[in-house]
Amino acid sequence: MKSRQISDIIKGKANELGLQDCAILPVEYLAEDKAHLDEWLGQQMNGEMHYMARNREKRVNPELLVENAKSIVVVLQNYYPAHTQEDSSAPVLSKYAYGTDYHFVLKDKLKLLLQFINDEIASCSGRPFVDSAPVLERAWARKAGLGWIGKNSNLISLEHGSFFFIGELILDIELPYDHPKLVTDHCGRCTKCIDACPTKAIVADRVVDARKCISYQTIEVKGEMDDTLKGQFENRVFGCDICQDVCPWNLKSEPHNEQAFEPHPKLLQLNNEDWNTMERPLFNELFRNSAVKRAGFKGLKRNLKFLRDG
Repeated sequence: MKSRQISDIIKGKANELGLQDCAILPVEYLAEDKAHLDEWLGQQMNGEMHYMARNREKRVNPELLVENAKSIVVVLQNYYPAHTQEDSSAPVLSKYAYGTDYHFVLKDKLKLLLQFINDEIASCSGRPFVDSAPVLERAWARKAGLGWIGKNSNLISLEHGSFFFIGELILDIELPYDHPKLVTDHCGRCTKCIDACPTKAIVADRVVDARKCISYQTIEVKGEMDDTLKGQFENRVFGCDICQDVCPWNLKSEPHNEQAFEPHPKLLQLNNEDWNTMERPLFNELFRNSAVKRAGFKGLKRNLKFLRDG
């Protein structure tokens, strides 16, 4: 097969799997991104996310993750919902957590893509990565020309906005590579995300102090949350979409068609009282396979109390 055919076949399969975008790149050492990571960690903006400081070299060198790594396939998965919570006074759940945990959904798709490449293109070894291993996903997606890094530090796509997950396949075979141009920064003078963040977590252009971030506080913090931030969460109970909701580029967002991301029928109907009186059986029913399991029932109750006390 010709190189173009191979590339088209792989991207066609990615599309068939419901992935929003796909690009193929040669692996390389991410020296520039390492410098940014080191500076961010040096200011301790990772807070309790100690795993960010571990395996630092692996984050910037794919060859330490997959032996003899040569290629990286970068994909996007839309998660923008068709419908959101009905009660405007209810605690707000981040849109990404409505359905089945994306780690499972996207990793399963990447495993199918890996098997397809093995069966149809060439025998190879590789690993799928979805936000749970030391890979600088946004850096690779930016290199792949899938978007630019916005002022809120999220990857923003000209076509899709930013409500998507990023996943990767790192393979030990050479593939026909894309030669993308870096997408120009289209944030311009807009500061809507910076202005809208209630805790002022976006401390500089494209620099988020995780310790002030609502997502970090409601998901990553294992003990007590920062009392100085009480009253500033704008009713966010797990995760936060504020900086994405106000982004003009997300006017382009279209609802996903991934069945696994559909919420439990009861979830969007919960009112304020339902959330605050929730017991473990209902929690288990609603969030059986959800990313909310990361906080757990006790964590969710802690978050709800923090909102009430604020």
